[in-house]
Amino acid sequence: MRTNEQIRAREVRLISDTGEQLGVLPTFEALRTARERNLDLVEVAPTAVPPVCRLLDYGRFKYEQTRKEREARRHQKVALLKEVRLRPKIDEHDVAFKTRLVHRFLQEGDKVKVSVVFRGRELAHPEIGQALLRKVFAGLESGAAIEKAIAMEGRNMTMILAPVEKVAKEAKEAKEAREATKDANKEAIKEARERKEAGAEVKNP
Repeated sequence: MRTNEQIRAREVRLISDTGEQLGVLPTFEALRTARERNLDLVEVAPTAVPPVCRLLDYGRFKYEQTRKEREARRHQKVALLKEVRLRPKIDEHDVAFKTRLVHRFLQEGDKVKVSVVFRGRELAHPEIGQALLRKVFAGLESGAAIEKAIAMEGRNMTMILAPVEKVAKEAKEAKEAREATKDANKEAIKEARERKEAGAEVKNP
């Protein structure tokens, strides 16, 4: 993250420390504004056109960022990929037990790979594996989402399940990232159009 004199762009879109849009300014003018307010000029969106900069107390900003990251690591649970294996000739009682085990792993926030292990001539009946995996998934009711559909992996038939909340969260974050990029692009296009029109007016008074 570049700050102050490290910023190379000739002009920047400036945001104040309170979030107010100050418009597009020459970088030297943005630096002067930062000094007048005893703040730093921080480049927060370097790929935007022009780059977006914000007025911040950079030392305090870095301290708060480090503190938040430390807190997040302390509370973060690393999602593991657990595996639960079944055999084609498994009895109903064991299917129910394995389903409960999958459910427990999902509740703990982990993803689960459910595998049906085939041996020898059992490979001639893949429909048995499909039926077993569907039965396990149905037994989880609405607590799981299929992250990887049923497929053969060597001699095993597998599927990967994830907690519904985790899948929903990942989808939401991806959507928000796409929308943020789209908004930034729209703003850049609008700014370029305005500058082009302003240039045309200067040439044709």
